Amino acid sequence: MKELLKRYENKQPEIIFNWKDSETEAEGWTVINSLRGGAAGGGTRMRKGLDVNEVLSLAKTMEVKFTVSGPAIGGAKSGINFDPQDPRKKGVLERWFKAVSPLLKNYYGTGGDLNVDEIHEVIPITEESGVWHPQEGVFNGHFKPTEADKINRIGQLRHGVIKVIESEFYSPDIAKKYTIADMITGFGVAEAVKHYYSIYGGDVKGKRAVIQGFGNVGSAAAFYLAQMGAKVVGIIDRVGGVINEDGFSFEEIKTFFLRKHGNTLIAENMIPFDEINERIWSLQCEIFAPCAASRLVTQNQINQMISSGLEVISSGANVPFADKEIFFGSIMEDTDKKVSLIPDFISNCGMARVFAYFMEKRVEMSDKAIFDDTSKVIKKALQRTFAKNGSKYNISETAFAIALKELI
Repeated sequence: MKELLKRYENKQPEIIFNWKDSETEAEGWTVINSLRGGAAGGGTRMRKGLDVNEVLSLAKTMEVKFTVSGPAIGGAKSGINFDPQDPRKKGVLERWFKAVSPLLKNYYGTGGDLNVDEIHEVIPITEESGVWHPQEGVFNGHFKPTEADKINRIGQLRHGVIKVIESEFYSPDIAKKYTIADMITGFGVAEAVKHYYSIYGGDVKGKRAVIQGFGNVGSAAAFYLAQMGAKVVGIIDRVGGVINEDGFSFEEIKTFFLRKHGNTLIAENMIPFDEINERIWSLQCEIFAPCAASRLVTQNQINQMISSGLEVISSGANVPFADKEIFFGSIMEDTDKKVSLIPDFISNCGMARVFAYFMEKRVEMSDKAIFDDTSKVIKKALQRTFAKNGSKYNISETAFAIALKELI
């Protein structure tokens, strides 16, 4: 696997598009790792300090993810080095998407990512640039539909991603009008844990869980894990967190979800960050869901969790470990040998899978059909991994080997 990984990491991307804004200091890149299947896909992010290497590593990560979620296309990513709080952000995005629109018309599909909103920024701004939908390039390059079929499928995709969840089973509060896009990634993180126990042995019910990050992904993962009967014993985010060694009730987790402000946990008796960051890693728990930013989880934190009974990690974050390598750095490798580590490209593939699902011809648009489809895709990926290696260890190494054999 290491040899395959080295070859994959060292392979030069097919396209690097570099843009410098004419009106601000903003600079952006689209990296297309390959045009496998005639197209490539990956979101658009913005942060100050971003560089081409970050975009490249994320493009390679996307390509691996597509081996699980589909469609069978290449990985790509766009990134803009600019402060997302700057009031000139809208103008920067308008000029960026105008520059990148020929790619979006022909072979590249994008969406929202860090500090760039799918619904309020990507879709309306790309439309102004003459692109029917941010995924139009995937349709034209990969699916090659007739014009009528393309119109139908783009319509299906447009409505599906922003579809308001109507079922009380999938939404913490249907009156709040949460969408598929709000909930599906966190749902996948929780479903990966459920399927892990059903395939490798055990039951999620009664297991204790720690959640890192309480944005869309972490809060949804906590909601669905608690709904399954897992006991969330600790939540940590950037401002602090909460601990209950007996486990918060499902109603308490639901309240945390409904009260959160943006990506920030709001709770009575919040423990300050420095204190909870000392305490939470040694809590007795079996499940860990890192759902904050990339490259945060340290070797020391993992060692403490393993000593406290950790069994499985299901990641909502891409590359959650504080490794410098693109994939499979020393912390990830060590963790994979000691606990069941479900790789990010399986556990957090929910949103990518939803895009793939709605790109197919005439799919069922019910909440149950959409969520069931993501669940089945994650289950199938874990079953394939288990068929190659029935051990609870080296799950990530096995899953990577399966994916890389498809790509090299």
